[in-house]
Amino acid sequence: MRIAVNTQDFTTVAVHLGRARRFLVLEPGREDEAPELICVELPGKFVLHGYDDAQAHPLDGVEVLLTGSAGEGLTRRLARRGVRVVCTAETDAKKAVKDFLKGRLKPAALCEHGACDPHPVDEAR
Repeated sequence: MRIAVNTQDFTTVAVHLGRARRFLVLEPGREDEAPELICVELPGKFVLHGYDDAQAHPLDGVEVLLTGSAGEGLTRRLARRGVRVVCTAETDAKKAVKDFLKGRLKPAALCEHGACDPHPVDEAR
């Protein structure tokens, strides 16, 4: 499973997803390899707000996107691309990924417009 975390500094979970340009992406390794987190910095034309959904995107293939908050419209657009947006109050990006995979990610206290999926991985619908 490819998981991305919205970040500004490649260390902490950022609060706003729509204009984000930096992400940590969990790249699954082969069976004999541990997954690794890689840093992805998007050019401005790939910022999610205003992006043309008909084009390929550098985050294509990501199944889950962890963030501090996201608006309802962007969450719906990403869902159409097969991306589940999960909001969290966790600020440590690496811990957020680990906790998500273990099904105990700290949910965001309040997500913008109630758009984020607060459910950990083991409660997926």
